Formats: sequence, structure tokens, C-alpha cells
Amino acid sequence: MTAIQSELISAIRSIPDYPKPGIVFRDITTLLGNPRAFRRAIDELVQPYAGNKIDKIAGIEARGFILGGAIAHQLSAGFVPIRKKGKLPYDTVRIAYSLEYGVDEMEMHRDAIVPGEKVILVDDLIATGGTAEGAVKLLRQMGAEIVAACFIIDLPELGGRKKLEALGVDVRTLIAFEGH
Repeated sequence: MTAIQSELISAIRSIPDYPKPGIVFRDITTLLGNPRAFRRAIDELVQPYAGNKIDKIAGIEARGFILGGAIAHQLSAGFVPIRKKGKLPYDTVRIAYSLEYGVDEMEMHRDAIVPGEKVILVDDLIATGGTAEGAVKLLRQMGAEIVAACFIIDLPELGGRKKLEALGVDVRTLIAFEGH
């Protein structure tokens, strides 16, 4: 384990049995509140793409907004919010995606992406991958070229990374936790 990985892991609060028994919730609000850890996480997520032409960062509601905004700033890119259905005020496009126990929908503004733009998808954590997979499909439907999907945390046992890689998406994560 690298010093950066150790620093990030120690900055994340683990909450057992939330939101239900048997789940350990990985809370990044403690990382966000730690200026050094927050900066290190953003720098590590940005590093492979610095100097490349990235047009937009697409952040998944809600923690993906925080991370995505900081990454967009660092890369001098625009920011696109991907939100739950009914939260955006303008003309939207929508996609249904699978959750652990059902289906939900997410949307983005129809004019947020120009076909051919290079986009990085961002969220705090990749678990089963249903939300990220839906976001990739939505972005591609609008003509985006997905450069990568970036997350601070990977829960590899849940298979989300493999789902995105099967779609041909380069996945970047900074740390991994065992279990759910």
C-alpha cells in the first residue's frame, strides 16, 4: 500500500451496519473535511489526464458533484451534473438503470454534451456499478467519448469495475475496500 492510499483510507470513516445490517458504509465526508486528504484525492484523480484535452467532467449526484467540480476546475473542463429524475429544470434526456433492489432513472440536460466531446465520469465509489453503467450509457447516447470513469473507492467484490470495463471504459480508482 502506498503512502497516498494509506492517507486516503485513514481519512475515510467506516460505519458498520449502515444503511442496513451487514453493510459497511464508506463515508467520504471525513475525507472532504480534511484539506490535505481532499487535495491529494483530487490530485491523484486528475494526474493521468493533466495536459490532455478533456471537455467535460460528468458528476453523479451527489458526492460526484463535489469531486467532479474540483476535477473540472483542475482540468479547465466544464461540469455536467447527472441527477435523479425530476431534479433538472431544463429539457432533459433520461435513462433507467438497475439498483441492487430495483430500477431508478437518472437524467442530464439535453444540451450538456456536444457529440464528440471527451468526458470523464466521476463519483465517490464504485460498488455494483449500476449507476455508473447507466451514466456511461446516457453520456454515450448523447455522443460523448468517455475517456475514463474515476472513483476514490472501489468495492471490487461487487463487480462494478468489471461492468464498466466490459463497456470499454477505462476505470481509475484510488483505494479498494473488501466486502460491501
